[in-house]
Amino acid sequence: MNSQDDVEYRIKLAEGFFKEAKEDIKLKRWRSCVANSQLVVENAGKAVLMLFGISPKTHEPAKHLDKLIRDFEIPDDIKDKLKRIMPDFLALGVEEHFMTDYGEESSYTLPWDIFDEDSARNALKAAKQCKQAAEQIVKHVQSQRAKEN
Repeated sequence: MNSQDDVEYRIKLAEGFFKEAKEDIKLKRWRSCVANSQLVVENAGKAVLMLFGISPKTHEPAKHLDKLIRDFEIPDDIKDKLKRIMPDFLALGVEEHFMTDYGEESSYTLPWDIFDEDSARNALKAAKQCKQAAEQIVKHVQSQRAKEN
């Protein structure tokens, strides 16, 4: 794969997991909605990172996006957009990834007992924000690069 293929693949993954998360809400599968929403955020973040040649193996792209904002020369409009949605990227990171899969092992709390309708709706909202922002950033950067070539 090349970087363009990687970016498009991650966007498609985010879209697929978002569709599943919306179905999970309809079916009242709260844990599954949070799990799928976390995967939306993860893949949306990785798509943005891959635009700039960063390909981390992580369930938590927020820390890498923060580094991108701070240490890389990227257009100000993209920096501003990433800063605005950073809380959404931070809301669904590695902790949620493990909690949806394993629950709270120290207290023997199962994943299905942790997440409720509110947490599922909040996760879906964050996922939607991250997915939309990633799609907009990808489209903008690809358009700019096409003009340069």
